[in-house]
Parts: sequence; structure tokens; C-alpha cells
Amino acid sequence: MTEVPDQTLDDAAAVLRSALTGDGDAVVGTFDAVVDRSGLAGAYGVAWCLAATMVGEPPPPGACALDFPGIEDAGYDTRWVARFVSAYANHDADTGEALFGAAVADGLLPDCLLTLAGSTVATLRSRAG
Repeated sequence: MTEVPDQTLDDAAAVLRSALTGDGDAVVGTFDAVVDRSGLAGAYGVAWCLAATMVGEPPPPGACALDFPGIEDAGYDTRWVARFVSAYANHDADTGEALFGAAVADGLLPDCLLTLAGSTVATLRSRAG
């Protein structure tokens, strides 16, 4: 993967700190601040960083399959997170960007990013214990 700017890492860490304490308003506030400073591309970078945190070192491209029984019955944000993380795991930035753009167009990006932050925290907690 490519080098991640320090500001993106700092923003991702701020999102995770807020998510760890259950402060959804602060998670959304951090993403809003990123958008104000760096546009949607900045928010995408933070989201991609959160996906990287969930996956860890991704396997070779194309090696991951999305296995989520009943995914079509899940809420938009849950489906989005599963597909976004799968795109990261498969080194498929084009799909990740398309998903991000679709969430923006659908007006659901804040919900998706909040769910992504929560899922990342849940993954970290499950690894820890």
C-alpha cells in the first residue's frame, strides 16, 4: 500500500478515540472537520485508513470474498461497511471510491462512516480479548 499522510493517521486516530468512548457526535465532528480541511478526498483517506485498521495486512489482491449471510437484508450502512472493507482487503480502491461516492450521493455518508468507526472499534476489541 502507499504511504499514508500523518494528518490522515492523526484524523483516523481521533475518530477511533471518539468511537472507543462511544461519542458518535465526536466521530461525525472529526469527519466534518476533515471534509472542511481536505474535502471528501480527505474523509475517504480516513475511511480507507479505518478499513486498513480492521483488515490489518491485506492478503494478495482478489483473495478475499465477502461472506456476510443475509447482507442484502442488512441496513444500508452495514452493507456499505462490509463492501468498503472488502474493497480494501482486495486492494480495490476503484470500488472503494465508487462506494464512497454512492454514499455521498445517497446522503448517507455520515451514517456509513459512523458504522465504519464502530465496526473498527468492535474489531479491535475482539482482537484484544
